[in-house]
Amino acid sequence: MKTIIFVMLFSVSALTACNMRKHNQLAQKLTGQWELNYITGPRIAFNGLYPNAKPIINFKENPEEINGNTSCNGFSCKLTIDGNKMTIAEPGPMTMRYCEGGGEKVFLDMLKKVNAYEVKENTLTMLQGDLPLMRFTKK
Repeated sequence: MKTIIFVMLFSVSALTACNMRKHNQLAQKLTGQWELNYITGPRIAFNGLYPNAKPIINFKENPEEINGNTSCNGFSCKLTIDGNKMTIAEPGPMTMRYCEGGGEKVFLDMLKKVNAYEVKENTLTMLQGDLPLMRFTKK
């Protein structure tokens, strides 16, 4: 009986360790600062949307929140990650500077649509299903 309990406890701890290692690997891939270089939707040139600066997002080691800049205003949002699934909550309080180009609204609207992501080398792609919504380069 003791052997069965030991095997069960060992199996559970091995699975937990494996899941934690997988979560840590995902967190390491995301951790850091990312700069937007592509956004889907608008029929305005990317540089027209963001004439002065590109949006930036920051992931911490424990990705439960992201923060960054919409190209002119700071923001932060709650974040949920499960495997390659990602949900970004509505931004909390933001600074309220006037932004040229109209890109801020487009960026914030796209964040709400994100439900998955993938990281390949220094590129983060935020997806809605299989459709790429935004692409970022790691800084």
